[in-house]
Amino acid sequence: MIQRIHHVAYRCHDARETVLWYQKHLGMDFVLAIAEDQVPSTHAPDPYMHVFLDAGGGNILAFFELPNSPRMGRDANTPEWVQHIAFKVGSVDELMTTKERLQAAGIEVVGPTEHTIFKSIYFFDPNGHRLELAADTATSEMSQKLDAVKWDMLEEWARTRRAPKHAAWMHTQEFSQG
Repeated sequence: MIQRIHHVAYRCHDARETVLWYQKHLGMDFVLAIAEDQVPSTHAPDPYMHVFLDAGGGNILAFFELPNSPRMGRDANTPEWVQHIAFKVGSVDELMTTKERLQAAGIEVVGPTEHTIFKSIYFFDPNGHRLELAADTATSEMSQKLDAVKWDMLEEWARTRRAPKHAAWMHTQEFSQG
């Protein structure tokens, strides 16, 4: 059975720049580099640099630099806000401190955005990957309410492809002022 995510891999423009950016701005340690001239799984001749960063809690974020491939792009049919990497931070104070630090370094930051059960900020890494930092704010009552309706919401969505209203309370004045 699955124990945890071993690593999640994305593409980067420049492996060195990526490692240094994640170290400087998100405090991630550089843990491993693998470079090959041939892809191990396919045996295709395609040199690459594969770098691994410690994202905390046993989670590894990895990147591939592929110098012989066309410049990377993104799925034009998926809105930019959908594909992102979200990292948990310890508190709203830490979230706000990080926002200030990123902005001082010239990085454009959106937020904080209030999601009722967490607050988050959004920004881009040097490769164009959208990143989110999130600080949990849910009470146990909120978590229990959401847990109780998750299957009903999924089933209704599967039938209608319209947003179910089982958790509409998340958008009421009572809960969204957090």
